[in-house]
Amino acid sequence: MRASMLNRCPVSTYDQVCEVFKKELGDTPDKVFDEFDPKPIASASLAQVHVARTHDGQKVAVKVSIFVQHTHMTDTAAADQATVEFLVNTLHWLFPSFDYRWLVAEIRESLPKELDFLIEAKNSVKCLENFRKLSPHIADYVYAPKVHWSLSTSKLLTMEFMDGAQVNDVITIRRLGIQPNEVARLVSRTFAEMIFKHGFVHCDPHAANLLVRPLPSGKRSIFGKKKPQLILLDHGLYKELDFSTRFSYASLWRALVFADANEIKVNSVKLGAGEDLYALFAGILTMKPWNRVIDPAVDHLVLKGTDSDRSELQMYASQYFPQISKLLSRLPRNILLMLKTNDCLRAVNNSLLQGSSLETFLIIGKVSSEAVFEAKMMQKKSLFRWLIIQLEELLLEARLLAMQMALWLLQVKKALTWT
Repeated sequence: MRASMLNRCPVSTYDQVCEVFKKELGDTPDKVFDEFDPKPIASASLAQVHVARTHDGQKVAVKVSIFVQHTHMTDTAAADQATVEFLVNTLHWLFPSFDYRWLVAEIRESLPKELDFLIEAKNSVKCLENFRKLSPHIADYVYAPKVHWSLSTSKLLTMEFMDGAQVNDVITIRRLGIQPNEVARLVSRTFAEMIFKHGFVHCDPHAANLLVRPLPSGKRSIFGKKKPQLILLDHGLYKELDFSTRFSYASLWRALVFADANEIKVNSVKLGAGEDLYALFAGILTMKPWNRVIDPAVDHLVLKGTDSDRSELQMYASQYFPQISKLLSRLPRNILLMLKTNDCLRAVNNSLLQGSSLETFLIIGKVSSEAVFEAKMMQKKSLFRWLIIQLEELLLEARLLAMQMALWLLQVKKALTWT
């Protein structure tokens, strides 16, 4: 079911694709391109993708909107929105604890943006610019397909064709000479930089939208393994975090990694969880009960993926369903999209590592701490304040180093156990 939802939805006919091309570019695909495969390589709920070759020999991927292929689809989409709104409102009327009315507002805002492929193209450009300007240390390791602007419209998007392994295809990733744990680190670092430093976040990072290939420069690790490059696809759904939200969210994640109960509460309240539901908010973010969230153990956030873990989560989900609904209706919509992004990334990491990793949380702790430090430095008002901020940063670096050493010792212990 997941595979079908991600990239194998029902497809439209070649004649319908030709109608889109005539309307958008004035001619049929076989005239616009030197070669055009009528059979799509992927299909989703809003579009399908075809392989083509331009007249100058470049291999490209062409994304075609189904909302132009079927003139009734726009009306259907509006009817679907109205149906969702009716169902959500009815359920809330029958069961007041079931309040998902925020979902209707989110669909109403995000769907038109996802249907405009020029917005998607501009998002991909801005994403890479952010890495070049704000995260140059990993900019070479993150890539998005180049857009062919002369062959793109709001309903047709022509991009550079990308070869690579889907991020959850561990077997192919290994065949490429890349270590899955290297990919997991890169995915965590990439999205931590986007969330905590850029404030411009790709909010649909499921496995079909993330490809991996060897770094084109050929750079290798000290063990001779190829370095990975992460390719981001489908830039239709982005959220911007303003400075205040980004600072509070980074501060919250830093507090979660360091099990700082007071800072968890302070920043959860700032983000809208309220003083009554801040512990639940922390639990949803980490998939852990409160007593484990504030456990000082270095690996307190790591999910083992055991049956007992799953049973515990199911129990909490059913036990606190009314409170969860209340929390979701209370949080700002951009934070709700961060929850979705968080869940997608957790699924990706689980497929790469067969569970969550302490190293992933160390990366989140490091990048969120860097973001908080940079934000505080921008707000400094005196030399004394500057000294305090520097001291806080040194202490945090020491704690991160201690956690890194603990991780190394755990890895050594595990290796000795295996031998």
